[in-house]
Amino acid sequence: MQGDQNAMDTEPDLTVRFQGAVPQFTVADVVATAEYYRDILGFQIAAYVGTPPVFAIVWRDRVELFFNKADQSEVRTGRAAGAYDAYLRVVGIEALAAEFSTRGANIIEGPVAREYEQRELVIKDCNGLILAFGEDTSRGDA
Repeated sequence: MQGDQNAMDTEPDLTVRFQGAVPQFTVADVVATAEYYRDILGFQIAAYVGTPPVFAIVWRDRVELFFNKADQSEVRTGRAAGAYDAYLRVVGIEALAAEFSTRGANIIEGPVAREYEQRELVIKDCNGLILAFGEDTSRGDA
């Protein structure tokens, strides 16, 4: 425990700054997945890598997602029951739910208010990945 306490007392290096995190998923078909995220979830396709593609990048606003081609056809997430594969913070959850509904997304739940001051929308993508989109309601302006 002493080592942990010393680490906590150390001043952070102000030249180091985390810029974000990018979820990376292994999928059977990176092209079909990228096109689903474009057509159903409103992302843009940034890039494919390889011929045929073995990697894809999609983005929407300040969020990026990476997709790798699986070595086998069955893809498993290792997700616990009731858990999400990714949690994406958003503003405008009601409009997003309407957009996803119009585009034919598989909405599992929501938008629904949570006790931890988030309004969440949960979907299942074309690979069976569970994505939650959450809007902060703690300020009362969501």
